[in-house]
Amino acid sequence: MLKFQKVGKLIFQKMLVDLKQKSQVTIPSQIASKLNLKVGDKFELEEVDGKLVMTPVLIIAKEQAWFYKKKWQQEEREVDQQIKKGETVTTKSKEDLFRDLELDNM
Repeated sequence: MLKFQKVGKLIFQKMLVDLKQKSQVTIPSQIASKLNLKVGDKFELEEVDGKLVMTPVLIIAKEQAWFYKKKWQQEEREVDQQIKKGETVTTKSKEDLFRDLELDNM
């Protein structure tokens, strides 16, 4: 059964589902499609004030976790700002780049 609830300018889509054997619940196809959910996707499930909240999650390979650390993400934002401001340097060769970065003695 499909229901809509309006809260301010937001419209929430609600559907009635059944709890099946082995505690399984089927996500209605309209919601799965709207959220671009695919077979095998992972979810975080938590209970909040007597309600179940399912949040799609992306599992990151351990060797790629460094990229998502706060410090690295902050540095990425800083670089993005530098690029927007045009604070970039162009070099003609790898040797020039290494010299500009003071890496030519390595």
